Amino acid sequence: MSASLSNLKPIVKLFLAERRRGLLLGAALSATTVSAGIALLGLSGWFITAAGIAGLSAATVATFDVFMPSAGIRLLALGRTASRYGERLTTHDATLSVLAALRERLFRGWAAPGAARELSRRPARLLFRLTGDIDALDSLYLRVLVPAAVAVVAALAACVALGLMNPFFGLAAGTALLVAGLGIPLLAGRRAIKHARRRTYGIEAIRARTIDLVAGQTDLLMAGRLVAQRVAIADADSYAANADDRLNRIEAGVTFGFGLTTTALLAGSLLAVAALAEAGTISPPVAALAVLITFAAIEPFGALRRGAMELGRTLLAARRIAPRLSADEDQHPNVASQPGFAFRLQKVSAGYHMETPVLHCVDLDLMAGEKLALVGTSGAGKSTLLALLAAEMRASQGSVECFAATLLTQRTELFRDSLRGNLQLANPDARDAALHEALAAAGLLHDVTALPRGLDTQLGEGGMGLSGGQSRRLALARLFLRDTPLWLLDEPTEGLDGATARDVMTRLADKAEGRSLVIATHIRREAAIADVIAVMEDGRITEVSRRGEAAFEKALNRLRPD
Repeated sequence: MSASLSNLKPIVKLFLAERRRGLLLGAALSATTVSAGIALLGLSGWFITAAGIAGLSAATVATFDVFMPSAGIRLLALGRTASRYGERLTTHDATLSVLAALRERLFRGWAAPGAARELSRRPARLLFRLTGDIDALDSLYLRVLVPAAVAVVAALAACVALGLMNPFFGLAAGTALLVAGLGIPLLAGRRAIKHARRRTYGIEAIRARTIDLVAGQTDLLMAGRLVAQRVAIADADSYAANADDRLNRIEAGVTFGFGLTTTALLAGSLLAVAALAEAGTISPPVAALAVLITFAAIEPFGALRRGAMELGRTLLAARRIAPRLSADEDQHPNVASQPGFAFRLQKVSAGYHMETPVLHCVDLDLMAGEKLALVGTSGAGKSTLLALLAAEMRASQGSVECFAATLLTQRTELFRDSLRGNLQLANPDARDAALHEALAAAGLLHDVTALPRGLDTQLGEGGMGLSGGQSRRLALARLFLRDTPLWLLDEPTEGLDGATARDVMTRLADKAEGRSLVIATHIRREAAIADVIAVMEDGRITEVSRRGEAAFEKALNRLRPD
């Protein structure tokens, strides 16, 4: 459990860094609300008792001051209402702001080169991290930290107030409040951790399996696994429901424990104040004040009940999120290339995490302004070499010197957003004029202006609403908005018809004039614009030829025709 608690440190650090003042103000207002509630109940009990006793005699009726206690009660009632409103407003605003910052921070962390590749294997994990795990952390402040701090403050305040009547009475009541009030939630929290984690795993399994069912129902049906997938979802639901049932039982036990604690404290308080009143140490109104203070001081501990149930879920979310928050955010950019070179690779070997190296002792360089085609069979290491040049991975050995680069991958990543929003991912400050220029260069401007809403046209998930060729042109326009001296393209026209592909390559060559370009390809039309061709086999450069050499034409002729 200590390891799990250590994972809370980066979370708490981020909370304080983002909204320290709001979080502390919310906690102070919460403590004020509870203190005002205790004082209100105690003063009301004292006033009612004192007024009742004063009414027994005509002499005391005339001298009894009803105005000051009434004014105090009204002040406390109004103050409690105002502080409660301010507390809810402040704590929820601060929490939601922190969670929004945390969600953005986590998204950026998972978008980092190494994490992005790992996550692409299981995209449902990112969805759950950005939703379920982040939402679980609102309990850390609202249901754990603030209620615990307020409960301790309430216990200490009750201890001081009762201690003024009798030190032993105040110490005993305060000790009982702290031991039982904190002990019961802590014990319940320890018991609930395992079941809260199981519930979280169950819900995550339900989501992932349901997504698999919806997205892959055709494949599942063809493989005869549709029924099995439904059974798997039902099993996950049963698993989560069983964990929920266990948590409900623990919560019922906490409620019962607090009930016993309340009864015991009230009974003990009644016996104590009766003894003190009989001894003449306190008056009957003060005795009523003491009993009601004890009763009111128990209430803040009840708020910890929900937090105890959520503790396991919160710790699990922190354990899964904290490593990404604590990770080194440096993207490890490549060393700047020497003057006259777009990049230089010397004895470079590289591979993905925990895997056999893909590149082996690669020596390759490209002059500034030249165009290079990387050719070879699938699995030869072309995409890995592009990722290395784009600083999306680091070399395990050797040196990499390279211009700042932009990589256009084989997949066209478009989002459910407007055309403008998808383009501005490359350059958030780009105005419409620049967007239109990029679209014109990509050959898509006519199609966009023909749409009723132009750049404000909304795309569906994955760019739904555009054809394959239009999606690729939009990705190309996004590339044009990136003003980097080196562009890296991984099979830019794969899947396009011949006419569209040739047009895309023509526009790309025109736009890249004076800029360095690297294209990984096995298609002749893509390699034809290159000044240099490098042949790759099994992660090694086996041949480098320049335009005009016989080897250059031979390498072109080995490629797939247009």
